[in-house]
Amino acid sequence: MKPAAGFSIRRRVFALGVALLACALIGLFFFLRGYAQRAAEQAFDRLLAASALTIAGSVQIEDEGVTVEPPVSSLAMLSGSERVFYEALASNGRLITGYGDLAPGLPLAQSATPVYDYLNYHDEPVRVATVGRLVSASQHAGWVTVRVAETLGSREALADEILGRSVLPLVAVALVALGLLWFGVQRAFAPLAVVERELRRRAPDDLQPVSAPVPQEVSRLVEALNAFMHRLSGLMNTLNTLVADAAHQVRTPLASLRAQAEVALEEPDPERLHARIQRIHQNATHASQLINQLLMDATITHRLGKGARAPVGVAEAVNETRRRIGPLDARRLRIDIAPEVRRARIAGDRVALREMLRNLVDNALRYAPDGPVDIQATPVAGYRVALTVSDRGPGIADDEKEAVQQRFTRGRAGESLPGSGLGLAIVRSVAVAHGGSLWLQDRPGGGLSARVILPLARHHAGRKLAAWLGAACVAGLMLAGAPGDARAAGIPETVTRYPAPQPSARVLTIAGPTDTPVVAPLIQGFQSQRPDVNVVYREMGSRELYEAMIAGELKDVDVLMSSAADLQIRLANDGYAQRYASPYAAKLPSWAVWRNEVYGFTFEPAVIVYNPRRYTEATVPRSRQDLLRALERDKDKLHGRVGTYDISASSVGYLMAEQDELVSSNFWGLANAFGQVGVRLAATSAEILDAIERDELDLGYNMLGSYALSRQAAGSDIGVVFPQDYVLVLARSVLIARRAPNPDLARQLVDWLLSPAGQQVASSHAALGSIMEDTPGRWTSEAVLARSRGIVQPVVLSPALLVGLDQRRHSRFVQNWIRLVTDTPPRK
Repeated sequence: MKPAAGFSIRRRVFALGVALLACALIGLFFFLRGYAQRAAEQAFDRLLAASALTIAGSVQIEDEGVTVEPPVSSLAMLSGSERVFYEALASNGRLITGYGDLAPGLPLAQSATPVYDYLNYHDEPVRVATVGRLVSASQHAGWVTVRVAETLGSREALADEILGRSVLPLVAVALVALGLLWFGVQRAFAPLAVVERELRRRAPDDLQPVSAPVPQEVSRLVEALNAFMHRLSGLMNTLNTLVADAAHQVRTPLASLRAQAEVALEEPDPERLHARIQRIHQNATHASQLINQLLMDATITHRLGKGARAPVGVAEAVNETRRRIGPLDARRLRIDIAPEVRRARIAGDRVALREMLRNLVDNALRYAPDGPVDIQATPVAGYRVALTVSDRGPGIADDEKEAVQQRFTRGRAGESLPGSGLGLAIVRSVAVAHGGSLWLQDRPGGGLSARVILPLARHHAGRKLAAWLGAACVAGLMLAGAPGDARAAGIPETVTRYPAPQPSARVLTIAGPTDTPVVAPLIQGFQSQRPDVNVVYREMGSRELYEAMIAGELKDVDVLMSSAADLQIRLANDGYAQRYASPYAAKLPSWAVWRNEVYGFTFEPAVIVYNPRRYTEATVPRSRQDLLRALERDKDKLHGRVGTYDISASSVGYLMAEQDELVSSNFWGLANAFGQVGVRLAATSAEILDAIERDELDLGYNMLGSYALSRQAAGSDIGVVFPQDYVLVLARSVLIARRAPNPDLARQLVDWLLSPAGQQVASSHAALGSIMEDTPGRWTSEAVLARSRGIVQPVVLSPALLVGLDQRRHSRFVQNWIRLVTDTPPRK
């Protein structure tokens, strides 16, 4: 059969090959997907069953009945990136421990063989493993049911990984086959090279039709190419005509200006000659101003695009602007630079900042020719400065204040005056490029105030400015209660408001036990980036924070901030956190982020604090073993002079005690020794540190190093020791509330805390400490750990922390600790 005209071998062969390969790949894909899902399910089901069996192995019979105390390994063995839930039920269905509403519809266990089910819990699909543990005691005989549930993200990720690795070789083979097929087709169409050579040899202005013979497959393409070149030829002719016309139109006004000058040269009447010269001067001035503004706009755009930054003094920029103003106009300037910013500097481009200020001054002088022009430089909260130029001119109408900041746009008040409409546009572009903003406001009594707010170079800010900002911070605080890393029950909530530097109705609400003076620099740093955000900080105890969130009493809160990592993980695990993948999360240590829901942003070691009146660097205990020996050896001298957290009142204290018990074999020995010496218990670090400073205590164990180092840096008479055996490290964490009223602002706060700017603020304060590597500052993780020779033992953000919050385990742990620490009589 003879092929029809226009028959394309390439399209027929290539399409057929692609279709066959696609069908084969689709069939294999579905087969491999099913295999990957089954393999992932089997792997994770084994882990889920092992976790349930581990918990079942902790079933015990005591006086009050059946008890279950889950081991840490029971949840630690599961995926650290998934939510985990568990429950233990007695033979009659009574809850022993765990989540009582986990699987009310599932039957109780009747054997030790694991049974698996899928169900929804907290609006999320989970896989549940159910196992039984037989209890033979007569009054409690029957099967204890243990269930462990896990969300499905990790098993789905494993299935996708298996599928990806299985499909990849097939895709590679298919691509190779397609490449070979394509190579063959290309060889078959080698005659097309003739057309290619003809087109390459042509001159740029040769738009004649292609005349070389071509195969049928590309005949229509060549026809279309010839038609395109015909249209292009016509378009080029039109463009040449347009250029010629444009050149003529540009010459016309120049020729007119020249003609006016020639006529003026021959004008005998002095008055008419003066009038013509005035008109020529006015036109030339307007053209010169427009060209100068365009050139300056291009220059500034080029300089800002290069991104070069250097410290520019605020007073220096103002004085340089005054020197560039004519002497007559300079007499009208009234300059007022606040003492706090006279030595302050702005990180920016000197020329751009100078031209920005000069444009504002020129506008004020032009539109208010009879009155003075005020230039003010004043400090603004958040390490910023405001440059304000005020006049008594006609001002700008409210409906034009935004429009006049655009290029080539002028207000109604300036229509009668020469201008280009570029001045305020240049000001705005320079301000925005330096991280600032431009505000146009009506001046009381008439006139206009143009206010530019710019961030200061933090390392060049003078001491007076820092003192002023500190005073403003203290004046804005409304504190109630003593500072500390945890708050005991009954201490009232403190609410501190940080008004936005720029008037705004947007409000970000933060709740947490972090002390208000400690969190203030973080909030002010965030507001320096987002000056249109009001911040409300609600300070409450970590346990109160957790319980209020569970009870639905924090509906106005956007972000929760706490040092109690276990309670934060519990909130996120139970669905009270919103997932957000911060772009800075990849730089965090793996132990400081969980499911992109809980983020650690500080680095705070647990240390031993000592009284320099009692110990020196050479005699102070430098490890837990040394401390235990000292307590046993000097129990009479140390009686009543050792302090630590009361873990029944402090969530952070309980978390560190539980971590100690997991890591150190000396923990219960230390607890017993504390009881022997009559240890002083406190709910906060501040109480222990205050007592050491007052010479009431000699040692403080497991104190948050951030607070201790902060006091030591401020000159307090205390010593700090990093334990040489291991150093516990905690990270204050943040999470975004699931139903946050302003989730966009909450995400911006999380990003800022993890950003280099936020971490630099943290590294500048000993009470915080930065967690990111390569952060400049004194209080970085590297600098802190350089003082320790021990192993770093971070508190990992993972579901394993949930074990410590188990009702039975928590109660038993605290009871045993209290027996040893408070109920142990001293040895004779």
